Amino acid sequence: MKGTAILTIGMFLSKVLGLIYIFPFYAIVGEENVALYQYAYIPYSIMLAIAISGAPIAVSKFVSKYNALGDYQSGRKLMKSGIIIMLITGFASFLALFLLAHPIAGLVIKSEEQVFSVEQIASVIRWVSFALIVVPFMSLWRGFFQGYDKMEPTAISQLVEQIVRIVVLLGGSFLVVVVFNGKQTTAVSFAVFAAFIGAIGGLAVLYYYWKKYKPEFDLLRSKSITSTQLPMSNIYKEVITYSIPMVFVGVANPLFQLVDMLTFNGAMASIGLAEVTDKYLSMINFTTHKVVIIPVMLATGFSMALVPTITKYFTQGEYVSLKHAMDKTYQILIFITLPAVVGISLLSHEIYFVLYSNSTMGASVLAHYAPVAILFALFQVTAALLQGIDFQKWIVLSLLSGILVKLALNIPLIRWLETDGAILATAIGYSVSIVINFWVLKRTLNYTSQIVVRRILLITGLTAVMALNVVVVHKLLVVFIGPADGKFTALLYSVICAGVGVGVYGYLSLKLGLAQKLLGERLTKITNKFGF
Repeated sequence: MKGTAILTIGMFLSKVLGLIYIFPFYAIVGEENVALYQYAYIPYSIMLAIAISGAPIAVSKFVSKYNALGDYQSGRKLMKSGIIIMLITGFASFLALFLLAHPIAGLVIKSEEQVFSVEQIASVIRWVSFALIVVPFMSLWRGFFQGYDKMEPTAISQLVEQIVRIVVLLGGSFLVVVVFNGKQTTAVSFAVFAAFIGAIGGLAVLYYYWKKYKPEFDLLRSKSITSTQLPMSNIYKEVITYSIPMVFVGVANPLFQLVDMLTFNGAMASIGLAEVTDKYLSMINFTTHKVVIIPVMLATGFSMALVPTITKYFTQGEYVSLKHAMDKTYQILIFITLPAVVGISLLSHEIYFVLYSNSTMGASVLAHYAPVAILFALFQVTAALLQGIDFQKWIVLSLLSGILVKLALNIPLIRWLETDGAILATAIGYSVSIVINFWVLKRTLNYTSQIVVRRILLITGLTAVMALNVVVVHKLLVVFIGPADGKFTALLYSVICAGVGVGVYGYLSLKLGLAQKLLGERLTKITNKFGF
């Protein structure tokens, strides 16, 4: 639990930093050029997931398993050969993305009326591709540490990697645009290259921890019960079995975004909206996505914690405990994400104004996109459950089914509903994947739960009461102060309305005892002092 907490906190801080830097970067390069930035990151994210191939979780699972058996030598063998393989796959991925930059850019640009040229998009893709040389190797190293229950190296290296990247990204962009009066497109190229420099920073942290823990690792290896008895072919067969499903979980969101990246511009151009298509796509895939993904971070933390817990209960045949763990997970997930996404939707205008600019279109996209966060979270958790009971193949099938549905519906829905069409296609695609995951879990574990249904209905009722209070307070603020026509006013409205929402929802959930039942005994001890 301590290790999971360290990883979750590190990941949370890294994600928060990954959100915060967008606002000054947006101010430096402008709304249009943010679209150029996201064009580079989607293919990079997919290529990175392929290059890493689920290495951190797969390697940590392998090393942990054999360490528990007293076989420390097998983990070191995997580390030694894995470094070479990851360096090769990383360099191969770099070459592939670098050489495919122009063809990928050609698929994105569908009209001469679009803001960017094929060469501009190809250039930023080439600049970001350099990070692929370092990151896969670093991910394997992190997995090795996690196999020894050393979570600090992963958490701190992720944090340092993000900090270095952001400092270089913002500093470089500021120098290019403000100090040297350079082009915003040049600043974007420098910004994506910052991923490579950030990775070097993360690597330096891992090297420090390697020097720190190596004597301990060497001592354990000297006591290993076996010496090079496990063939490399067996080692890699086992690691690949662990890793392939995690590739699909990790690449799920970028794949859905890739479908938008390849089809959105063409569909928009076909209905005469080529001039605004780059801006609208950046709103869906980047600016609003950064906000929507915040509630999903909780689900990601659950996914990491669930796999060993569910595996333990399933292996030991403790199906009652397994069912309780699943019940609690679904309830907590909805308990936190549902009010969060409703709040984001209700305050979409103020949130988008504060973070980016006063944009009616941006606020509309955020309001309609926020509820999809629940589906993002449910997919990650159900996929983690399937992995925990060794049904990894179904993760691949469910995701591919969802992607195919998204691909089939995207163009007709975009032509019909524009940006809302792309959001709706994503929601339907994810829903298909989640339904398949639920069906497999039900068939395999004979899992049904009336209490989850009842609790979701209760949470929905509490969220509705919260939403009503937020709407009333917001309307009163508009009547007495006026519309939010400045960033300070928008921030003030956001803080007041969010405070009211959290207060009402928190009070009701504590008064009914729901929060205590879901969040545990420690919360109950605290709330008892306040009369709940």
